[in-house]
Amino acid sequence: MCVPASRLDPAIAGLLKRDEAGLFPAVAQQYDTGEVLMVGWMDDEALHRTLTTGRATYWSRSRREYWVKGDSSGHRQLVRSVSLDCDGDTVLVRVEQVGSACHTGSRTCFDNRNLPAVAVTVKSPRSAES
Repeated sequence: MCVPASRLDPAIAGLLKRDEAGLFPAVAQQYDTGEVLMVGWMDDEALHRTLTTGRATYWSRSRREYWVKGDSSGHRQLVRSVSLDCDGDTVLVRVEQVGSACHTGSRTCFDNRNLPAVAVTVKSPRSAES
């Protein structure tokens, strides 16, 4: 499959840092709760499609094709905003998730595989005065 030339605005494209395959991670987040739903991969064209259609579009590394979240499952991601991180190597796509975000049927891809980690608690300056 030949990937078409991107229609992404050159001003936006110039801000992006990509890996060797021309890809960058895209974090999908529920716009109103801040819940992290999933991480996908985009290239310039997937970002262009996301910005111009209002539907989250990703690049499938395994199938080597674009996919619009929800086209086959009905579990759509309706774009509310898109932000680029300070390094230009990751985008944050704030969406209204309709249905499950994970291919397993879970609301989020981060539901069931917590790793054992030391949790650090930081006292606020007010509580330190007490």
